[in-house]
Amino acid sequence: MYEISACPNCGGTNLYRSDEVGAGGGYAPNYLPGLGGFWTSGKFMLVLCADCGLTRFFAAAEARAKLAGSPKWQRL
Repeated sequence: MYEISACPNCGGTNLYRSDEVGAGGGYAPNYLPGLGGFWTSGKFMLVLCADCGLTRFFAAAEARAKLAGSPKWQRL
């Protein structure tokens, strides 16, 4: 899935990953606008470094597959 071997902030290897979670919407902020379904938000996974606390978000493959066709995202 994701190859993460060390924290880019502190170099620590004490990393933890969450299950996929909803990116919000409704009354919560929508962190992946336009990348979910009609009634569902996009999904992402969190990686947390237990040594320094750096937390990173990784969009799920299903959400990433919708990027090219979404008017809410622009390629840099």
